[in-house]
Amino acid sequence: MAGHSKWANIQHRKGRQDEKRGKIWTRIIREITVAARAGGGDLGTNPRLRLAVDRAKAANMPADRVKYNIDKATGSVEGITYEEIRYEGYGIGGAALIVDTMTDNKVRTVAEVRHAFSKFGGNMGTEGSVAFQFKHCGQIIFAPGTSEDKVMEVALESGAEDVIRDDEGAIEVITSVTDFEAVKNALEAAGLTPDMAEVTMRPENPIELSGDEAIRMQKLLDAIEDLDDVQGVYHNAELDTE
Repeated sequence: MAGHSKWANIQHRKGRQDEKRGKIWTRIIREITVAARAGGGDLGTNPRLRLAVDRAKAANMPADRVKYNIDKATGSVEGITYEEIRYEGYGIGGAALIVDTMTDNKVRTVAEVRHAFSKFGGNMGTEGSVAFQFKHCGQIIFAPGTSEDKVMEVALESGAEDVIRDDEGAIEVITSVTDFEAVKNALEAAGLTPDMAEVTMRPENPIELSGDEAIRMQKLLDAIEDLDDVQGVYHNAELDTE
């Protein structure tokens, strides 16, 4: 089925992430720590940890660094205890935002997140205020030019929920969280390499922002993403800053 254009926004987001590559390892280490502490250090029985280790490999993190952080989280090495906290709020033009954090000091974190929202034109919301506008799911995206028929055949046979082609030809595969890994592995085994693959909070009703509103929204997103305790930021704004 067809969907409207998301490819430019995906590439824009990836570019922003590349600019902030120095923070990626820190965020991956926190995810490894929390995943290992919650589900144990065995990759075979801890899918969340497997995904975190996959992210570490993709970010070229050394294997000994990964092992050290798994050991630290499971008690072999003394370390810091992180708490996962989610914040919700509104950005420019009423755009919905979800901010996932991992912190060893929630008083500091909530103050920093609230300050970023207020300084750059957003508003913190209460728990549940915008989460209903997102779907927790697996998202696997292929660049324009990828065979839609092949992606659809493999994806649906391996348990995907939907396959969506946008106006620019990018193909998006939607899975349940539990089926994400199996679908991703099946696609890669078929020679289909995704441009992006992650478990995410996918917006159900995107809103388009352009001109000054898009620029202001990007400044708000940058301010939140730059906070040390922030692990992920999800929003329903499609930005046209040209």
